[in-house]
Amino acid sequence: MIYLDNAASTKIHDDVLDSMIPYLKDQYGNPSSIHRYGRLARKAIEKARKQIAFLINADPSEILITSGGTESNNTALNGIIMKKPSSHIITSSIEHDAILEPCKKLSKNGFDVDYVSVDDFGMVDPKNIENKITEKTSLVSIMFGNNEVGTIQPISEIAKICNSHNVLFHTDAVQAIGKIPINVKELGIDLLSISSHKLYGPKGIGALYIKNGIDIDPVILGGGQEDGLRSGTENVANIVGFGKACEIAKDRLDDNISHMDKLRNSLIEKIHNQIPKVTLNGHPQSRLVNNAHFTFLGINGEDLIIKLDEYGIAASTGSACSVNTQKASHVLESMGFSLEQITGSLRLTVGIFNDEKEIETTVDVLKKIVQELRAVSPFKEKYSFTFEN
Repeated sequence: MIYLDNAASTKIHDDVLDSMIPYLKDQYGNPSSIHRYGRLARKAIEKARKQIAFLINADPSEILITSGGTESNNTALNGIIMKKPSSHIITSSIEHDAILEPCKKLSKNGFDVDYVSVDDFGMVDPKNIENKITEKTSLVSIMFGNNEVGTIQPISEIAKICNSHNVLFHTDAVQAIGKIPINVKELGIDLLSISSHKLYGPKGIGALYIKNGIDIDPVILGGGQEDGLRSGTENVANIVGFGKACEIAKDRLDDNISHMDKLRNSLIEKIHNQIPKVTLNGHPQSRLVNNAHFTFLGINGEDLIIKLDEYGIAASTGSACSVNTQKASHVLESMGFSLEQITGSLRLTVGIFNDEKEIETTVDVLKKIVQELRAVSPFKEKYSFTFEN
């Protein structure tokens, strides 16, 4: 198998798994218990909290443990907005559904939500955000790097605008963590969402960075864990694994970025050189280091995925979180793509465990599949598909 769907989820790192096993077997105490088992579990959680904080240059007290990116995003939106009944929210048209769906619900409940558009590359114009800020604006939420096309937004500039208007700024950094250096203090970010399984940690665990001094309402009530902001017995093993994954990501960030950048660029170059009528989507420079998103004209992207899977290559068309909804990509629609362009899209995302040989094999297979599918494509006369031997 060749796995090129690392934006959907990543393989758990061996060192991460090793760190978790003791808390699945022997150290099984409840962190809220005062006996030794409980104290050891609590100590492990606080160590992980430090590791998570260190990755983004935050204070451990600013890290709220959650079940993942979706909960973090929901907590950021609802936790801030519910404190101000007449609040106004600004977000973008290409956010993950974990932002868009809560915004829809908030809108139905009487809150004002504004959506800023993006350009052909999926880039937000910070001026458009500033133009929408009003006296009622409480929160701006713009994703750090897009999960489909990989475009990285001008986060620092957006944060400065928000800070100058005394508006809180949240960013969904689920796709960006581990692929770009992130310093929340230097960037001026108020809230930031992270997910473990995007950086070689376990699924079902994540975090929300909340800048000290920001008052947020709890979304999950109960026994008062996480300083009352997220009740429920902590998933100690997953938290430990998440912390270890953050530690590894921090220690190896430069090497990992260099490795993924080389593979991603090789993938783009080989596809452009060997397969005609292909466009690279997203910003050509300001993009996540692991992301290569293409449109193969005249072909259905889902057919490409099925065929690639037959050859043992895992890929996707876009967000794995919304694949069951069977709807056209709202990201590509917002970028002005036609239905034909959207239909022919393919996302290939490399990771730290991929190598150049896998890239070469993938392009060879992809070239063969594209030739086969275009031979029976209803658009073959329109595009006059030709291939060099």
